[in-house]
Parts: sequence; C-alpha cells; structure tokens
Amino acid sequence: MKRSTSQRSSPPSPSSPTGFKKSKLDSRSSPNLPPPSLSQEGWTRVEKRSGKKKDKKAAKQLENNQPRFLYSNSEITKRENPIGIDEIRDLVLHIAIGAGASRSPPHWVRVDNTAQIQRTLVLMIPGVTPEMLSLPPPPTVATKNPNIPISIPLPSKVASGIPWIASTFSHACPTRAPGDSYKMHSVYSTFFSAPVSIQEKQRRDAMKALASSAQKSNDPAQYILTTDLMIDNDYPIPTYLRKQNQPLETGWIQTPEVAKPSLITSSTSQTPSRKVYALDCEMCMTEDGKALTRVCVIDFFTSSIILDQLVMPPKPITDYLTRWSGITPQALLGVTTTLADVQKQILKLLSPPPKNPFSTNAAAVTNAGWQTPVLIGHSLENDLGALKLRHPYVIDTSLLYHHPRGRPLKPGLAWLMKKWCGKEIQNRGEGGHDPTEDALACIDLVRKKLDSPEGFGEFKADQELIFEKMSRLSRPVKTAVIDHGNPSAMHGAKATTCVACTTDEEVVEGVIESVKNGHQFIFGRLKAVAECRGWISPRDKDSPIDKPTELPPPPSSEDLASSLSTLNANLQKIHASLPLRTALVIFTGHSDPRPYSLLTQRKYRFEDALRKGILGTEGNEETWTQQDARDLEAEVEKARQGLLFLGVKA
Repeated sequence: MKRSTSQRSSPPSPSSPTGFKKSKLDSRSSPNLPPPSLSQEGWTRVEKRSGKKKDKKAAKQLENNQPRFLYSNSEITKRENPIGIDEIRDLVLHIAIGAGASRSPPHWVRVDNTAQIQRTLVLMIPGVTPEMLSLPPPPTVATKNPNIPISIPLPSKVASGIPWIASTFSHACPTRAPGDSYKMHSVYSTFFSAPVSIQEKQRRDAMKALASSAQKSNDPAQYILTTDLMIDNDYPIPTYLRKQNQPLETGWIQTPEVAKPSLITSSTSQTPSRKVYALDCEMCMTEDGKALTRVCVIDFFTSSIILDQLVMPPKPITDYLTRWSGITPQALLGVTTTLADVQKQILKLLSPPPKNPFSTNAAAVTNAGWQTPVLIGHSLENDLGALKLRHPYVIDTSLLYHHPRGRPLKPGLAWLMKKWCGKEIQNRGEGGHDPTEDALACIDLVRKKLDSPEGFGEFKADQELIFEKMSRLSRPVKTAVIDHGNPSAMHGAKATTCVACTTDEEVVEGVIESVKNGHQFIFGRLKAVAECRGWISPRDKDSPIDKPTELPPPPSSEDLASSLSTLNANLQKIHASLPLRTALVIFTGHSDPRPYSLLTQRKYRFEDALRKGILGTEGNEETWTQQDARDLEAEVEKARQGLLFLGVKA
C-alpha cells in the first residue's frame, strides 16, 4: 500500500476517467525486465524488441488489474454535505457482496477490479482529527468545497502524529455522522444496519401476511424467545440447552428439565395451563461487583405479588445505587435473607410440584403434562444473572417491542410504557426504581401486545444487520467483529465470529487472528486515543457516574503523543498481517461530542425545571437563550465531522 509521491500531487491525466482522483496509489514498481537478448554478432535482435513490448504490456496490464479506489471529485463537488456513514456502509457492502448489495454502486467513489479484492478490513478510530495529520482546517470561503478529499502531507515534509496513515494514504475524505440540528445519532447503528433488499422485503411481507391471516392467540407463550435469540442476547441458558452439556457453575441454579409428555398418555390427560410470572430485580455495588438486593415476582394472570424480598449481599456494599435501585442503608437494616434463600423460593415456583404417590389422579403421581413456567421481564438477562438462575423460557419486552431506530438498539421500559400504554413510570427521581412497578409494566406491555393487531409496537424500518445480508449469499461471507464491550449483544449479532475486548492491544490481536482464520470481512475499533482525549469516559458500566457540567482539561502533550505512537504501532502491526489485495477502510466516525453534550444537558435541565414549575428557584437557575440554541447547532455540526481513508494492500 506504499503510495507514489511522484504522482500524488499531480492532476488526473486526461486519459483517466473524468473527475476521478485516486485515493491511494499502490506500488508502481515494475518487475525487473530481462536485458535484451543479443545475437552472436552482438546485435540486438529485432524480434526481441517485440518481446520487450509484450513484457511492458503485461506489466501494464497487471498494474491495471490491481484493485484501487478513485474519488469522483466531480460528483463530490455537487454535494451539499460530506460523505455519510451510511455511504461508507454501502461502499463496504459493495466490496464485500458486489453490485447486489445496494441499488446502485457508489457514485462518489469508483472501485476498480472489485472482484480482485480478497477481504475487507474496516477500522473505526475515534479521536483522530485533522491536525494530527497536519491537514488544513475546513475552508470557510464559498469558493472552496469542504467536501473534497484533502491531500495528506508526507511525514518527511511535516510533523505527523500518525506517520503510518500519512505514508500509506494520499487523501483523507471528510465525512459526516448521522443526526439532526440538535443531536448526533449513533454511528454504530447507521453503519451496521442497512435497508433490506427488495427480495427480503417481499419475503418478510409474505410472512407478516401469513401471520395476520392466522387466528391470533391470547397465550403469552407465543412470545417466548428462541434459544438462539437467548444466546444472541447473552441469556444464561440451562446447561441442558447448551450444545455441550457443561456442569452448572458454583452458586448457580437452573430450572429442572421437564420430559416431554408421552404421546400415549397426553391425549387422555388434561394439560394444566402454564404459569407465567413477571420478574424484576434491583442490584447494588459491592466489593465483588453488582449483587442482588431485592427481587419481585408477580403473577401474570392475577397481577398478585408472589414474592417481594429484600436480600443482603454477601460482600460489603460500596454503592447502593439508590437513584436506580431505590435501595437505601435503612431499607436493608435487619435483613438476613441471602441469595441462596431467594434461589430456593424461585426454584420452588419454577419446578414441578412434588409427586403424590397416594393420589388416585395419574397426573398427580407422575406430574404428566406439567409445563415449565415462563418468566417475563425487560432485558431479563440482567435479572437472571443477578439471581444466578438459568431458565429456558423467557419473554423480553425489550425485544418484543422495537426501538424507533431498529436493531440492535433496545427501547427503555419507561419509554415503552409512555409510548404504547400512555403511562409514566420510574418517575420517583432520586428515590429510584420500584421493582413491583417495573414488573407490572412488563405485564401491561405483554397484555397490550396480545390485545393489539399483528405488528403492534414494531417500527417498519425495514432494516437488517449487514451481516444478515452477507450470510444470505450463495457463498456466505465469513465475518468477524472485534470490539470493546460486548459486541455479540449489539452490532456484532449475526456475525460469524465476535470477540469482546478490553484494550486496543486485544483488538489488534483479534484482528490478526481473524485474518489468519480466513475471515473475509473484519471490523475492529481502536478507541485508546479517544479515551486519552476524554471523549470516552473509562468507567465501569456497572457503576453509574454523574455527567460533568464542564469540559475537563485536555491531556498533556506527552500523554497524547504516547497514545498516538501506540496507535501508529498498532496500525503497522495490523497492516503487516494483511495479505495482498485486502481493502482497508478506516474512518473516525465523529469529532469531540462533549461540547454539544454539555449544552444538551443544560437544555434538558432548563426544560425539566420549566415543566415542573420550579424554574428560578434555588438550585434551578438554569437559562436557555436563542444564542444557546445557535451554539448547540454549531457544536453538533462540529461533532458530526470525521475523516475517511481508503486503500488496498497490493
């Protein structure tokens, strides 16, 4: 992927496609041609000259067959906005899948010899900004178009914080994150979700029509998650549902496996109705992490409380998380119930009743026809984890209802209740959540779904994860997501391989391993620079923190230089592991989101105080002016700016 410095600043040749400019110039070194053959008299044979021409022609043809990217400046100039994240996604799909990935190939960039590209690596690197590459600031005069790709100075000419990028790519293309005037939307959601194809839409419409024509059942069990969905969403499934029947972990319990009814006896015995319970738990932070402090179980059919129990964690509590859990030190005074005690009560509800050998009823003797109860909850995998309970049948309202922007995002419980049931919950402020209220809310949502037409609570976004598109090909693309956090529960769902990482070094190793294992599409995110600059708060996801009201000081020049040096070394290491003809797509996604985030918080505080009628009282002196609104728009626009680098290792 070495770029040619002799051609990078030259204008496109007249023979090249009109308006196209190369984004990266691959190695141009021609193969060593043999010297002309000499005759016995020492003269060069004329016929050998034609062979030399053939060698030159073959070398030229080999060069022309190399895959490469070429920006179309003429098309980009016509645009009002920079390249969007959705357009980067469509470009990646065009490379990985071909012309059938979208309605038409991208117009703003041309990909020569796409079929020669063996694999695609996409890296998202937030925190990288133009000044790190000595790029000029966006033009402010109307005579210059801010959307045109920017020429990157060579490291030998100017100081560069990331010399590998400067020596590998000749241009950086400005990009724009999704959003509106007052908010930046999720870069991840836009990149990983794409419109479904016409064929897939027709298939989905046919399935919906078939479902709507069938008689609607009032049994909530129809919404039970499949085992695959439970695995995709990190549910602790019973060991007997695992592909490899592993032993149960210490301290965990699981609902007993119930034998299927006999075909001989099931027709003569009446099957009892299945029990359905709503479950909600509250947790506090202890020395060993989150621990259960309250559990609530409510009967779905009667709305009666079956269990509402406070629990004393085994380790000292470091944070009661009262704002969310509603638990206070006073609430736990005198509580001696342990997790093991609660597990026994829960397991009794979920297990078959004791057999009665003295009963004249055959079903009572054998428990024939008894069905394992169903548990309802919102993101119930967290509650089951707190209980250390593995259960096979669950209904999850965060999956039963859709987020407005589609998967993999999940809607919040309070939002769902206000949107679909017209009720407000979780409005106790600092008093925290009430598990009884949350469990009843889940029951209301399931009942509302049962009483409503097919498709209620779903948004007709007609979106799907890009990995679903890749998996439907006649020769499915082998995909991998290497990212911080838990990608398998979000954007990495449906990918062939998902690797959860905690450091950039782990991401680098995961990318290299995926390349060795033959993955054809790989996504990775390196976020150490963004963390160094304070764009991403390095925090424990289980330990909520207050949002700051002002920007922290920037990192020292030494810390930032060290972070950039590490990033440069990581990129070199990844690049060295890539085979030839690998398409490399690097984008930053966005710029610093903190200034607009602080203004947004001010706006929310002002609107909240105004709505509650407490504006101007002590502690509620927040103001919001037209100038503040204009400042917010300007900061949002700055935050949406990003950079894109395109190249092929050839």
